[in-house]
Amino acid sequence: MTDASLPVLLLNRGGDRRLRAGHSWVFSNEIDVARTPLTGFAAGDPVIIAEAGGRQIGSGYVNPSTLIAARVVDRSGHALDRSLFVHRLNVALALREKLYEAPFYRLVFGESDGLPGLVLDRFGDVLVGQIGTAGMERLRGEIEAAIEKVLKPSALIWKNDSQARELESLDRHVQVALGEHAGPLTVEEGGFHFEVDPLEGQKTGWFYDQRANRDRLAPYVRGARVLDLFSYVGAWGIRAAGFGASQVTCVDSSARAVEATSNNAALNGMAEKVEAVRADAFEFLKQARAERRRWDVVIVDPPAFIKRRKDFKEGSVAYRRINEMAMQVLERDGLLVSCSCSQHMQRDTLLDAINAGARHLDRQAQVLERLQQGPDHPVQAAIPESDYLKGFICRILPS
Repeated sequence: MTDASLPVLLLNRGGDRRLRAGHSWVFSNEIDVARTPLTGFAAGDPVIIAEAGGRQIGSGYVNPSTLIAARVVDRSGHALDRSLFVHRLNVALALREKLYEAPFYRLVFGESDGLPGLVLDRFGDVLVGQIGTAGMERLRGEIEAAIEKVLKPSALIWKNDSQARELESLDRHVQVALGEHAGPLTVEEGGFHFEVDPLEGQKTGWFYDQRANRDRLAPYVRGARVLDLFSYVGAWGIRAAGFGASQVTCVDSSARAVEATSNNAALNGMAEKVEAVRADAFEFLKQARAERRRWDVVIVDPPAFIKRRKDFKEGSVAYRRINEMAMQVLERDGLLVSCSCSQHMQRDTLLDAINAGARHLDRQAQVLERLQQGPDHPVQAAIPESDYLKGFICRILPS
């Protein structure tokens, strides 16, 4: 039922084109500010979004100070309240329970699950969430009530410390909102257990989006020497050791991450196979090349080098450079696993960077597999921005 109490935000003529195609974002230049001035709204205000002629598109929220000035949440115009969040959580939960036997997954993936600005990761009976927009921040009480009703978690932790919140004029904080939490959380993946820190770790503490890709390592790493760059808490490297790699070197610039990798290797009985090294990945590769060290498999899974569109040129150079340097420490018939989580880096552009690096070294890259985010990070067909993770498993051969 449409919420008639909400104010209306009118779009320019033609400003509804992308929304009609299924996208949920409204840019500031698509709004008819003469009839519905953005200055009349506060950040996070719930609104009815309507086309130029007044026909309603749906309910959502607005932020007058950001480029993405509004987002559609519900196309029936339903109020943004607990009942709507309960419904969306149940729909999201139904998918994950079909996909996974154990409750370790991304439960809510923003726009793809009809909840733009909200991410929820599940670690057993603990949820770790991130709110990235003023609209969702305004609705946090309703979201928490819905989470309590649907999941009854022992704890809900808000890991609201990302830079994206600053764009929405939101403060950065980490807090336990429901229940109590003390100590690390445990993730189960592929028969292994990993301890992660949801309060001090990266993002929500774990990268579920790469789980399916890590599963695919098995045929490539048996008996191999593996180098895992930007290893964080050792997920790729320890999984490789579990698949039969003879020796694994995990490299990360964070002392906390290196310590966590060593602890996780010991937790899984892999301490003798897995070496954790604190170093900048570029510097490590430079030194390894000078020492003529070689690996059979090199995994390159860096943080986003391109966080904003204006960073594209510099970030593209970084992707080419790290992949070329990784190939310089590969055996003649070695495997490169290369990934990018940069939304602005297209799949073909990443492959071009890999190929350019190979050709500069007088080598050739055979693409064996294409990698993407797991199904608990579903891609919304109308929202290309939701398809952010891309990667390749390549065989790197002499020309």
